[in-house]
Amino acid sequence: MLVIFHWRRDPNTYAIKVGFPVDSKSPWAGGSYTGLPVTSADEWAAEFAFRFAAELDTGLVRRSRRVIRDGYVLLDTHDAPDVCPAGFFIDSVSLDDVGLCALPDDIEKAYSTLGSLPASVSPPRSNVGAWLAQAGMDVTTPRQLIVEARLACWLQAYVDNARGEPFVGHAVASWEDKRHTIARLDLVHIQRGVPLEVRDALVRLVVCEVAEVGVLRVVTAVDDPGLHGLGFRPANGGGLALHTRSTESPSDPAAGT
Repeated sequence: MLVIFHWRRDPNTYAIKVGFPVDSKSPWAGGSYTGLPVTSADEWAAEFAFRFAAELDTGLVRRSRRVIRDGYVLLDTHDAPDVCPAGFFIDSVSLDDVGLCALPDDIEKAYSTLGSLPASVSPPRSNVGAWLAQAGMDVTTPRQLIVEARLACWLQAYVDNARGEPFVGHAVASWEDKRHTIARLDLVHIQRGVPLEVRDALVRLVVCEVAEVGVLRVVTAVDDPGLHGLGFRPANGGGLALHTRSTESPSDPAAGT
């Protein structure tokens, strides 16, 4: 059977294959969530729901291979690569130093406050991303986007060890329109000697981040041939664009340009 679902505000309709139950074995690979055999279709469905929720919360959509089938994005986790290249980890840059908390609504309010300061008032000096700057990376663009209330996503990459350093790259996206349906990939940078797989992972995760909050298209002026391999295509008016709805043709006029 196919389980068909939407994930957050991602514009895609996803599906996963699920085998029909043939015995009392739980759909949990390690055994029943409750510790007991399942004795009915309802119990099996409840067990599956618990497992499915756990898989979604741990990145099922991001880490799965994707195949288009009948208008759905069919997800397959079998032998799917990790979202982060071996030896590295990617997460969001902490924005705590400008008084933002983890709730999206509060972050939006904080950005709006910073972005609505009168021209005669200088914004507070920001230390956001200071550790990236110390590693030799330019953080001017994301800091300015915070002040302008336009920062959509800021990810950082670092060596996956007990210290969580050195930092080896970052990527930034901003809101291109007031409806937040278009995002702009403003920069992606990796340090010299860092594998290109880290750059690719940064871009993929930026696209995932903005798609999950409803973005339909990502545009960029970043001139990097590697972006073509990640799904970006030439856009009318210059630059590159990627449509986050996987079943949508890049040339579809209904998708915009």
